[in-house]
Amino acid sequence: MQLQENQKVVLITGASSGIGEATARLLAQHGMHVVLGARRTDRLELLAAQIRAAGGSADFHGLDVTDADDVQTFVLAAHKQHGRVDVMINNAGVMPLSRLDALKLKEWDRMLDVNVRGVLYGIAAVLPLMQVRRAGQIINIASIGAYTVSPTAAVYCATKFAVAAITEGLRQEVGGDIRVTLVSPGVTESELADGISDEQARAEMKEFRKVAIAPDAIARAILFAIVQPADVDVSEMVVRPTAGH
Repeated sequence: MQLQENQKVVLITGASSGIGEATARLLAQHGMHVVLGARRTDRLELLAAQIRAAGGSADFHGLDVTDADDVQTFVLAAHKQHGRVDVMINNAGVMPLSRLDALKLKEWDRMLDVNVRGVLYGIAAVLPLMQVRRAGQIINIASIGAYTVSPTAAVYCATKFAVAAITEGLRQEVGGDIRVTLVSPGVTESELADGISDEQARAEMKEFRKVAIAPDAIARAILFAIVQPADVDVSEMVVRPTAGH
């Protein structure tokens, strides 16, 4: 696939649904080439085909963000094919909420693996390439859970606090060559709540999510951060519904 010289190459993890899918569609509409990554390759294949049918540019690769080698392969494949990676969007996340005394250790481990290690692996894979070019942008998706904690969400919020800390540390360390952005969605329509196994937490989240914004609202915020001039770094954005939360 031959890209235009000024066409941004944007990698998106967790691209098979929700914010990742909406972001892929919007960025492609604005002329960017999107490289989609997720475990559900059947969805990625369909999404890439729809983007191309609408005149956009996309390809996809199966991706497990909890596997550092897999993330490295994802990034290097895109770099080899297109010669550069302009933007890395670490979007993949899970949210199996429960009270701490429910002792759901496997779910805690899963959140840490996807929400924290997945972001770190994305940074580790793309940062050396961007440092060589002295250009690029890393966008990490956190949550309003990065700023406050609520019952059943202690571990989830801890992972998002971590993403915020990692992002700020990265911004300070890379200096002016590489832009670093944290985007924290409020309640957004997605499949995240579908992974809640705890009945009480699932019921509470269903009520909490009655007021939600569409994922394309977050996609528009991500687009805004990307299209700024190279000397402008949009460091942090919180995007939430105007009512409710």
